[in-house]
Amino acid sequence: MVPTLAESSLASLAVDVKSSVARIVLRHAPLNIIDIPMMEELAPALAEIETLPEISVIVLSGEGPVFSAGVDVAAHTPDNVEEMLLKFHTVIRALVASKKVTVAAVRGHCLGGGAELAMVCDIVYTSATAQWGFPEIKLGCYPPVACAALAALVGHKRAAELVLTGRTIGGIEAEAIGLATRAVPEAELGNVVDEALRELLKLSPAALAVTKKAFYAWDAIHFDKGLAKAEKIYLEELMRTVDAKEGIRAFMEKREPKWVGK
Repeated sequence: MVPTLAESSLASLAVDVKSSVARIVLRHAPLNIIDIPMMEELAPALAEIETLPEISVIVLSGEGPVFSAGVDVAAHTPDNVEEMLLKFHTVIRALVASKKVTVAAVRGHCLGGGAELAMVCDIVYTSATAQWGFPEIKLGCYPPVACAALAALVGHKRAAELVLTGRTIGGIEAEAIGLATRAVPEAELGNVVDEALRELLKLSPAALAVTKKAFYAWDAIHFDKGLAKAEKIYLEELMRTVDAKEGIRAFMEKREPKWVGK
C-alpha cells in the first residue's frame, strides 16, 4: 500500500493501490472535466506510483458513466492557458514515460483532453457506445497532444480529419482505426479490463518495463519534439488570434462563435 496515496483526501481523484495494480479514477461529476486542480492531483499521484516497484499496471478510468469530456474550457483563457498546458502536459508526459503498463477503461464521453489522456495509454478498452473526439477546433483551438501523436496511432489522413473537423466517433470506429485496442459492450468492459490485468500480472514487471522502453524508443523522440512544438505554436500563435479568444468566450457564454478569420 501507499500511505500517502491511500490516506490522503483527493478531491478530484480516487486512487486505489493494491495487488500490483494502481487504479486512478477521475472524479469531477457529471462529465469528469479535467480542470487545473485535477491536474495538480494527477501529476503527483502518477509520480508516486512510479516509485513503487511492486506496481506493474496503472488503470485509468472515469467515475460514473463518463470517462472525461475534456479539459476545462475556462482553463483555456489567456490568463490560465500557459499554466493549463504546462500542468496537463506534465500529466501526459508522465503517462508516456511511465515504466508501468497503462490501461485506459473508457465509457461515455471521451473528448478533447480526455481522449488525449486515454490515447497515450498503452492499452485502451472502450465501450462500443463511448463517444470519442477532439472538438477543440470548434472553439477555435486545437489539441496539442493529438497533433503530436494521433497520426502515429491512426494514420495521417484519419488524424487530420478528426483534428480538423472535430468529428465525434463511437467506440467501434475508435477500435477500427486504432485509437482503441478493443471495443466491447459496456456491460462487459469491467470484465475485459480485469481479464487483461490477470494476464499482465502473470508477467515480469521488470521485463514489462524494459520492453516498454524499447517499444517506444523511436516514438518517444518524435513525441517530445512534436509536443514541444505544438505547445509553442499554441501559446505564441493560436492564443494571439481573435478567433481563439472568441471561440472560448462564445462557449462560456453559450452562444455561437462569430469568426473573423484572424
